Amino acid sequence: MESSYDFSDAKRGAVMESKGKTRITIWIDDEALAAFRSRAAEEGRGYQTLINESLKAAVSGDSAPVTLKAIRRVLREELRPAEQAA
Repeated sequence: MESSYDFSDAKRGAVMESKGKTRITIWIDDEALAAFRSRAAEEGRGYQTLINESLKAAVSGDSAPVTLKAIRRVLREELRPAEQAA
């Protein structure tokens, strides 16, 4: 060992580059975790994989959840041509 080290060019954070996944610590409600574990067991998959897929779907614009407002908008758009034709 050296008597002193120069850390002037050192960087804070992870030592290794991420290869697509990063280990984190997160607090999840017990009920939510139990639901993910139960569903994952039924499907024969890992619960962490299921949580990861659910998080990806939640932040993806393509797979946004269907809301009542969206259903009403689509129905109005579809019914309008039918009303005009009658």
